[in-house]
Amino acid sequence: MTASSTRRTTATQSRLAAVGAIAVAGALLLTGCGDQTKGKSNDSGAGAATTAPLASKLPQSIRDKGRILVGSDIAYAPVEFKDAGGKVVGLDPDIANALGKQLGVRLEFRNGTFDALLTGLRSGRYDIAMSAMTDNKNRQEGVDPDTGKKVGQGVDFVDYLTAGVSIYTRKGDTQGITGWPDLCGKKLAVERGTVSEDLAKQEAKKCPGGKKLTIEAFDDDQQSQTRLRSGGVDAASSDFPVAAYAVKTSGGGKDFQVVGDQVEAAPYGIAVSKDAPRLRDALKAAMDAIIKNGEYRKILEKWGAQDGAVKESVINGGK
Repeated sequence: MTASSTRRTTATQSRLAAVGAIAVAGALLLTGCGDQTKGKSNDSGAGAATTAPLASKLPQSIRDKGRILVGSDIAYAPVEFKDAGGKVVGLDPDIANALGKQLGVRLEFRNGTFDALLTGLRSGRYDIAMSAMTDNKNRQEGVDPDTGKKVGQGVDFVDYLTAGVSIYTRKGDTQGITGWPDLCGKKLAVERGTVSEDLAKQEAKKCPGGKKLTIEAFDDDQQSQTRLRSGGVDAASSDFPVAAYAVKTSGGGKDFQVVGDQVEAAPYGIAVSKDAPRLRDALKAAMDAIIKNGEYRKILEKWGAQDGAVKESVINGGK
């Protein structure tokens, strides 16, 4: 979801269908923590690297290790989170496992706060970052969205899904909020470093005197939800799949409701260092392979994200 004022709506029918599908997939699952502890995905099911169909496309160093370390904020259900047993589950881990089968390696998830993932990637802590991360020009070029200044080397993205941003409130207590302009004079909870925070900052600049938009930014989305649930803020914002999941599952569906339409539909991308073009291209080839063989579609349907399906992977498709 690129941080701009242009908005793209989604039909109510599609939105409700996605919510229903997410509910079915997530009814038995619980969200996990968002600290800096390690988390590990399911085994990818990959065989030896020499027998996987796309193994030869990987850098030899990755093939020798037999794994790709994935930085992720594992507290963003249903995209990535921990179930009751502490196992990393969700849309991203399922896609990662499917990619691992094509490449002959395991994709192992490591937990971190969202706003530190690209720093961890640049420092070599992770090989890639996969965490419902919007592909946009600022991230591609290493530009701070607040100052417009370059703060580091950018990253390349392997795009794999399209999603927008939503606002949600306590159920039956919308405070008259139907869209972003209605947030003036209100308090909004967001996850730090996300496009939701970028959009909120842009909206705050438009608010008239005496109707300040107060933004409370947290390390993870679970903290935002807790703040909203307690009445500390009037609304929260996150990516639509996450907002829809929270609406359907929190308090048995009694805590929250989505208000208005999702906006800023844009691609999710797997972030890869610009110094690792061969790894980037191998991931793109693997993504195209699972799109073609139908495994990608099955994963999206499992998590209620089929409305965001792409027909092919693109490198740096974000604006």
